[in-house]
Amino acid sequence: MARAAAPVTAAPRAAAKGALACDLSLPEAGGAGTSQPVNDDNDLGLPARGAALDILTAALARRTGLEEAISTPAFGALSPRDRAFARALAMATLRRLGPIDRALDAKLAKSPPDGVRQILRIGVAQAFLLETPPFAAVATSVDLAASRRDTAPFKGLVNAVLRGLLREPPNLDEPDALPPPWLMARWSAAFGPETALEIAKVIAQEPATDLSVRDPSTAQALAAELEAEILPGGSLRTARRGDLATWPGFEAGAWWVQDASAAIPARLLEAGPDQQVLDLCAAPGGKTLQLAATGASVTALDRSAGRLKRLAANLERMGLKAATVTANAVNWTAPDLFDAILLDAPCSATGTFRRHPDVLWAARPADIASLSETQARLLDATAPRVAPQGRLVYCVCSLEPEEGESQVAGFLARHPGFVLEPIAPGEGGAPAASVRPDGTLRILPFHSPGGTDGFYVARFLRQS
Repeated sequence: MARAAAPVTAAPRAAAKGALACDLSLPEAGGAGTSQPVNDDNDLGLPARGAALDILTAALARRTGLEEAISTPAFGALSPRDRAFARALAMATLRRLGPIDRALDAKLAKSPPDGVRQILRIGVAQAFLLETPPFAAVATSVDLAASRRDTAPFKGLVNAVLRGLLREPPNLDEPDALPPPWLMARWSAAFGPETALEIAKVIAQEPATDLSVRDPSTAQALAAELEAEILPGGSLRTARRGDLATWPGFEAGAWWVQDASAAIPARLLEAGPDQQVLDLCAAPGGKTLQLAATGASVTALDRSAGRLKRLAANLERMGLKAATVTANAVNWTAPDLFDAILLDAPCSATGTFRRHPDVLWAARPADIASLSETQARLLDATAPRVAPQGRLVYCVCSLEPEEGESQVAGFLARHPGFVLEPIAPGEGGAPAASVRPDGTLRILPFHSPGGTDGFYVARFLRQS
């Protein structure tokens, strides 16, 4: 959200004003969300583990750090096997980072330098999550520490701590330890402690790969070829592994990678031919592809020219058309009113942790307040662009009420010409458990079997 070379699946989930995009979910290296590499990792030496260390460090340092790390020439120069292992090791570590740190803290008299902690983290992940032989997990971690100037003095500590954990294996599945404490507290306050625990349990689960289909009439045939199930709403879910570019239907542009929850908002617009549709904050473009596939006249707007180039490449591969506009959505002067507008707003992206566990650890409480202000400005700027009797769908891939429920309440108070158009259970693939009394959606990661991204979705109708 590992990355295939083709445009649709390779486009990173780039940040906008410190927020992650909520589209085009991407499977991990080796195929459909698996963090289990080929288990001859005794033969995988320091380059692979060093790359995993670099990925982990970058992912915890800043948003999009993971994506930036796996896009470097140095990472690309590794063998495919080394890249797959490095990515798998980093992702396994991120998914259990909380319990790993709890286990390490119990063995450490004081916190070591950051570089040493990172090596200890991936050592624990190797030993207990990737089934690396214990001696290899310890020996390679010690060698990794010894190979770096800043960590070499601590190789003895690395050896002692990891050997101690092997003697007393830690519990890395404690759900209350899986998210950062501040997020766990927020979710408990928002949804109740039991629901918060159910959300937390999903963090450790490796997701399958969800696909959106360009032509729904081909879904049955594609499902058979891809060994996939058809989900409510029409998304395909497959546990298939390997290079996406080799999968049936890829070259023909029959599908693109997109989480099942991320596909729901565009369906709720009910766009079709003869409609003018606007996709705001559109890149990397999964929802744009959905809207274009309906035959509607689609305008895709994003502030990033680079991300729009990737969107255009995705459209070309799929054989679909949409106009693209590089502009700030708040300041853009729309030439006409639109029959339907989709606003997939920049957000904290805390709902995307299944494929992007790094978002949980890169996020900060202040981000939510700042992004909430951005979302309100975007909603206010969007309202005048909706034609009378037109629809506006607002969505965020966030679990935070300030970015969802609070935004809707504020928007309705400021814009009395709009009313909520309730979403029915099952509509667009919406899980029944996600439908709130007011007809908006609060999709939690455990609401669908096998898991899904967390989303908030509201649909408005402009009456005047």
